[in-house]
Amino acid sequence: MTNIVILTGAGISAESGLGTFRDAHGLWAQHRIEDVATPEGFARNPQLVHDFYNARRDQAAKAQPNAAHYALAQLEKDHAGPVLIVTQNVDSLHEKAGSQNVIHMHGALDRALCAACDHRWVAPLVMSPNDPCPRCASPATRPDVVWFGEIPYQMEQIAEALSTADIFVSIGTSGEVYPAANFVAEADHFGAHTVELNLEPSAGASRFAECRFGPASDVVPAWVADTLKG
Repeated sequence: MTNIVILTGAGISAESGLGTFRDAHGLWAQHRIEDVATPEGFARNPQLVHDFYNARRDQAAKAQPNAAHYALAQLEKDHAGPVLIVTQNVDSLHEKAGSQNVIHMHGALDRALCAACDHRWVAPLVMSPNDPCPRCASPATRPDVVWFGEIPYQMEQIAEALSTADIFVSIGTSGEVYPAANFVAEADHFGAHTVELNLEPSAGASRFAECRFGPASDVVPAWVADTLKG
């Protein structure tokens, strides 16, 4: 039984209309990361941060999965062994496509977090700094996303999955953001076959045993078809 662990990044959602960090025309290009994606930025100007994530949440809610998302859902359904998706993305396109075994290591746009008591709940489409927490009533509502300087979610579960993976696949990631950039080394250490599927070589492409390059909607379904054929 082959155990597959898949890491996905912004590149898998780009063809669904969700810009990557480096998209010259995307939301990120209009803001400094220090202002909208750090705890310090939120402390300085919570309204700006909420406005930014409200826009991202609206954009993500309207987006639809592409062929790459659907292919991974099909892999989970038809593969004889376990398939785990670890995503750096905060959209819910994997779930919309039908994937069920998904870890959102950077949180999710459709979730809210109370900075006072750590309570989490389903986020409304529009959030503001004055929204009270449903549990403690503190006006400390923030997006349930992992900002720069914060620890990604479920790292112990991810480490355990990497240690037992037979195949590790990285899809649509830059290979520059840690700790995810080091997952290939961890999986390789435990003997996994490592694969990069990307539009172009990432910063860590040389660390993979196999690479396929092209649009995610092309290379991911092709790789899934080959994998299911055995």
